Amino acid sequence: MHVIRRRGWEIPESQATPEHIYLSRRALLSGVGALAASTAIAGAAHAQRVADAPDPSASLYPVKRNEKYTLDRELTPEKIATNYNNFYEFGFDKGIAREAQALPIRPWTVKLDGMVEQEMTVDIDDLLRKMPLEERLYRMRCVEAWSMAVPWSGFPMAKLVELAKPLSSAKYVRMETFLNRRVAPGQGMPLYPWPYVEGMTVAEAMNDLAFMVTGIYGKPVPKQNGAPLRIVMPWKYGFKSIKSIVRVTFTDKRPVGLWEAAQGREYGFWANVNPEVSHPRWSQASEEDIGTGQRRPTLLFNGYGEFVADLYKGLENEPLYM
Repeated sequence: MHVIRRRGWEIPESQATPEHIYLSRRALLSGVGALAASTAIAGAAHAQRVADAPDPSASLYPVKRNEKYTLDRELTPEKIATNYNNFYEFGFDKGIAREAQALPIRPWTVKLDGMVEQEMTVDIDDLLRKMPLEERLYRMRCVEAWSMAVPWSGFPMAKLVELAKPLSSAKYVRMETFLNRRVAPGQGMPLYPWPYVEGMTVAEAMNDLAFMVTGIYGKPVPKQNGAPLRIVMPWKYGFKSIKSIVRVTFTDKRPVGLWEAAQGREYGFWANVNPEVSHPRWSQASEEDIGTGQRRPTLLFNGYGEFVADLYKGLENEPLYM
């Protein structure tokens, strides 16, 4: 008798998958793969369309200028002010305008929480409709010893504080920017404690100069300049003016900003402009005007002492100018 001995990997022909079923399965798997690929492509395309969509608030600008805030210098050309920016979420170079376009700014909400009567989340376009928009001309001084003069549009931060209705026990405001590593590659780097955080006292937030920015040069604020909502505090170094805000928290504990957490010896809580106190690595006695290249003496409180000096009486022992 002829005995057939099959090796371990051999199976009887009767157990083989019929050809029509095998071919159908191959077609099904090919279809699943193609569907997954097309879904990924469609998702990326949708994200790009969202990022590229025009700002729906464009019709609100330009807004009326508040003549209370004047300048002692010419405005920085728009092309320079919108293309010379620090926004480390998108890179360490000043020219990050193109990279920042990946940031989707609609939908966008701002959470108001902490020590408030009632926490709330506000849609940015609803917020714009609630607020009295105006234009202000402000000097801007970076801690890196360069400066600009910019026409900002927006509303007083005091109006946002009034909307939030903080409790009397709240002494500080903590502000937080977006966290989206998918579109902001810098947030994937472990060098800094993301997301970007900054803070101020409630008294500083209620000061006339503190300004929530939604526009610039008569248009919605570009993404690289902090769309759709940032703050400008012109008597402080620029790193205090946090961009692309998503959360405002009222607290009785002094916030620690990103730069203070990363390099506390160089960047403190107050960060008021002072020509007499040098940065540990360079002098703050003068600054370069980015628009003209001209050097000029730095002014105490960036020239805004008449508005803010009273905020710091009795704080002589504090490191006010770090």
